[in-house]
Amino acid sequence: MGKKTVQEIDVKGKRVLVRVDFNIPRDKATGEITDDTRIRAALPTIDYLLDHDAKVILMSHLGRPKGQVDETMRLDKVGERLSELLDRPVRKMDEAVGPEVEQAVAQMQEGEVVLLENVRFYPGEEKNDPEFSAQLAKLGDIYVNDAFGTAHRAHCSTEGVGHLLPSVAGFLMKKEISALGSALNRPERPFVAIIGGAKVSDKIGVIQNLMERVDTLIIGGGMANTFLEAQGYAMGRSLVEKDKIELAAQLLAEAQEKGKKVLLPVDLVAAAAIDQPETAEQVAVGAVPADKMALDIGKETIKLYREAVADAKTIIWNGPMGVFEVDAFAQGTNQVAEAVAHSSANSIVGGGDSVAAVAKAGLEDQITHISTGGGASLEFLEGKLLPGIQVLMEK
Repeated sequence: MGKKTVQEIDVKGKRVLVRVDFNIPRDKATGEITDDTRIRAALPTIDYLLDHDAKVILMSHLGRPKGQVDETMRLDKVGERLSELLDRPVRKMDEAVGPEVEQAVAQMQEGEVVLLENVRFYPGEEKNDPEFSAQLAKLGDIYVNDAFGTAHRAHCSTEGVGHLLPSVAGFLMKKEISALGSALNRPERPFVAIIGGAKVSDKIGVIQNLMERVDTLIIGGGMANTFLEAQGYAMGRSLVEKDKIELAAQLLAEAQEKGKKVLLPVDLVAAAAIDQPETAEQVAVGAVPADKMALDIGKETIKLYREAVADAKTIIWNGPMGVFEVDAFAQGTNQVAEAVAHSSANSIVGGGDSVAAVAKAGLEDQITHISTGGGASLEFLEGKLLPGIQVLMEK
């Protein structure tokens, strides 16, 4: 990885301003944390800094308060949970900047932790306002970005501050950059990418960038319908992006020109509606009844996709194969999850739905790398430069 990391800078006695991603799921009624994975993911960096006698100042967003204070999005509960996990006090501030915060930071001893209030309570944060960046930067001597999940956003806490302080990557950021970077740029072959999800429009950039690099591209989920219609199949009432049919045909032609293998479904599970699983039937592509819609890949397709995955040495998977939230249409996604987990390949899974499918099947420990960033991993896979990474110092 070409970026400097927290291990390559002296942090002893320094005020280290760390951007973490504590945007965690909470119970709507009680505000209690329902999943602390993102807090745990930041622990290696925080522990390292504490072990090396730094003064640790943490900043994060939570939810979308749109630049104003929202009492339900304060970080108090996060601070409590973090304190339990670190087994030491965490001083939670009621502001992210200002005299009170500056005073608290000035009084910090080595090995202490301060958690700033939700940075998105301030309108300047998402505008990347230089004034708000300067107020945040005032609190630190060094900036560490460990929030890969927001690295595609040019906000004050993810990018602006990086221009004002020596800036390095935390361990989670380093892990994400090297896992995704090596798969894209130095893959062991055969390299197979599995792209699913509802819409082609969400993943055009990803498909185009991966097409240059992979040996086999597997397409599933709702977006496969658009490709199938581009091949002349009637798709009944399936979700098809009519304005993307031409593009889908173009992508398939490009793949053929470049000698890349594209696998599309050969059969499907079709039903009258998502909430009518009793109407589900297996049909060949081209035989989707006029009053039904494709909601999962069929048995023969599962077999085809599993075979392609079994031979792979590098796998990137982003997006489900069907409406996996409904058991009747989850088979394709579950079987692909299993195939990826059981393969000996370097496997990377990204995107909320694919990660959820792997977790639901209890297969997380059999995947080489599970990406914590939804939008960030997609943009990375598109080959875009992410502002939160760009701003970090080169080695």
